[in-house]
Amino acid sequence: MTIVPKDATPAVPPASLSTEEIAAILAGTHSNPFAALGVHPAGKDFVARCFIPGAETVSVETLAGKDIGALARRDDAGFFEGPVAVKKTQPVRYRARNPGGEWTVTDPYSFGPVLGPMDDYYIREGSHLRLFDKMGAHPIRHDGSDGFHFAVWAPNARRVSVVGDFNEWDGRRHVMRLRQDTGIWEIFVPDVQSGAIYKYEVVGKNGELLPLKADPFARRSELRPKNASVTTGEIAQVWQDEAHRAHWASVDARRQPISIYEVHAASWQRRDNGDMLTWDEMAERLIPYCVDMGFTHIEFLPVTEYPYDPSWGYQTTGLYAPTARFGEPEGFARFVNGAHKVGVGVILDWVPAHFPTDAHGLRWFDGTALYEHEDPRQGYHPDWNTAIYNFGRAEVFSYLVNNALYWAEKFHLDGLRVDAVASMLYLDYSRKHGEWVPNEYGGNENLDTVRFLQTMNKEVYGSHPGIITIAEESTSWPKVSAPVHAGGLGFGFKWNMGFMHDTLQYLQREPIHRKHHHNDLTFGLLYAFSENFVLPLSHDEVVHGKGSLIAKMAGDDWQKFANLRAYYGFMWGYPGKKLLFMGQEFAQWQEWAEDRSLDWNLLEYPMHEGMRRLVRDLNGTYRNKAALHAHDCEGDGFEWLIADDRENSVFAWLRKAPGEKMIAVISNFTPVYRENYTIPLPVEGRWKEILNSDAEIYGGSGKGNGGAVQAVKNSSGMITATITLPPLATLMLEQD
Repeated sequence: MTIVPKDATPAVPPASLSTEEIAAILAGTHSNPFAALGVHPAGKDFVARCFIPGAETVSVETLAGKDIGALARRDDAGFFEGPVAVKKTQPVRYRARNPGGEWTVTDPYSFGPVLGPMDDYYIREGSHLRLFDKMGAHPIRHDGSDGFHFAVWAPNARRVSVVGDFNEWDGRRHVMRLRQDTGIWEIFVPDVQSGAIYKYEVVGKNGELLPLKADPFARRSELRPKNASVTTGEIAQVWQDEAHRAHWASVDARRQPISIYEVHAASWQRRDNGDMLTWDEMAERLIPYCVDMGFTHIEFLPVTEYPYDPSWGYQTTGLYAPTARFGEPEGFARFVNGAHKVGVGVILDWVPAHFPTDAHGLRWFDGTALYEHEDPRQGYHPDWNTAIYNFGRAEVFSYLVNNALYWAEKFHLDGLRVDAVASMLYLDYSRKHGEWVPNEYGGNENLDTVRFLQTMNKEVYGSHPGIITIAEESTSWPKVSAPVHAGGLGFGFKWNMGFMHDTLQYLQREPIHRKHHHNDLTFGLLYAFSENFVLPLSHDEVVHGKGSLIAKMAGDDWQKFANLRAYYGFMWGYPGKKLLFMGQEFAQWQEWAEDRSLDWNLLEYPMHEGMRRLVRDLNGTYRNKAALHAHDCEGDGFEWLIADDRENSVFAWLRKAPGEKMIAVISNFTPVYRENYTIPLPVEGRWKEILNSDAEIYGGSGKGNGGAVQAVKNSSGMITATITLPPLATLMLEQD
């Protein structure tokens, strides 16, 4: 073979590309540029072709730097072609020149595919459980070159290109290879570095150019209002949480104390100038605070990337990327690691129910309804103006299951609280007659969702012992927290929305009227053990004009504080795990708003500081006394002592666990101070007053029982104690 000197004009080689194909390459309409560009056999020899806009001359070299030929310019737009001195197809690098200088381009079309036939098989089957290692952008070394491999699912697209700063956002330069069996487009782009900005340019099946799309599997995103994806490597975190994870893997979470502090990361605290904290700044403040307060877990409102601050993260456009608002993904990993080192778990609000319709997101991703149902009766959510995932499609099903596994594996999350489960389960959720499509049996149950939730829970629990999943499910759908093999959805826990609704409704009533609504507080015990419940006083109760918890309470200011203290005592003594939204632990007066910090200055006032101390002591008592938590989810851990004293609005019950001292919980929900109140107890002897929400240290009036009461057997054989009931207060008495 004759090598053409650099300074000579190369001849047009044999097996030249037709002018029609060249025009298609230049227009970005070629059906398979991998068949045209790169290194290809030409008879017994080899030819290289490239498209490098702006180049006037191009020579070719191996990756090791050996000169192997010069190419002829077939089109002034930057198409070059010519023979190369190689003995087989191999990756090559081009040295391009123009009057402005010289630069090199490693040829992406001279590299083979990265995904393999087994990936295709499991992806088509919908059973691939490591999609997060295959899809999106990943740094790899491929055929001797470093770069990023990009892969995206767009089966109905005519063309998909990856575009970014590295190719001047020109969709003609990195047109991807279509894997026909799966509808996945892939390309290895050499020399791309971590931190590169990119999107996908998608041409629909009818030739229409769609808005640039963020990567559905992007593991990092730009800070809003920008919305491109960002290349990033594997999470570089040295994990130091073996003891924490081993503990939770070895226990039954239902028998453990779980007290969750629900946090909106953007507004818990802010810097003095109003800026949001980074994950590292949050770790320095939030983790020690939760340790001091005795919370076992922090639950974050969604921190997956989202474009609009007032959505609080519930309208996510980047399910695999921690939002850039608080820094890089490694910052979130450091936060989780730091929390685990001091025994605090981290739960993430997870939103697989719906996604926003932003142009750069999943909606109409390849020019068709791909991730969502095409029929708006199934694919559009009227409450939130969002699109609903098509859970019946294997690829969508797998995308979401993999996302749950991704957060558990890569970020060591302790749990997922799944948002809006009821909206997923019912085909007629928020829909009128005729606005929904029945299932194959004529019912309103979304059978695809049931299969999805069961599979997600099986895979998460099966591969990550110690994790918990929690359903926000507001109806009486049966067996939400029962195992899949027993016909359940497979969640570990379910939010008890009935408890929240009934108790808040009761506490908002004037005490004089409460005797007429006594059942608001007793009814919940009829179903308290039908599921593994979490008792949620969440963000949903302190927004949209509902006011804060302290503002909801009846009475003057003193009664409001006393009511709320009594309520917290009631809740921490009630069967079920606990959840409290930030700010409510110190009785913030203002309704929560996502754009400002909590009112931490309130802790300068004794009533607010007293409330915080009470919550801290309730958490400590709950954690230290197994009778209060070991049988949270089982009926044998609860026994009514007084359920029918509606005239006095008094409630009393026992909490117990095998081998543990029993604890009696007594709540007085009137502002009446009651001396010589008789309460039945199961055994004679001294009962210590281990908690009194009316104690002066909490801002109360200081009424109580001097530290203990005595239970004695009366003439009729009943064991009772005569106690003092403080006004609007909850007591806890422990068998001594």
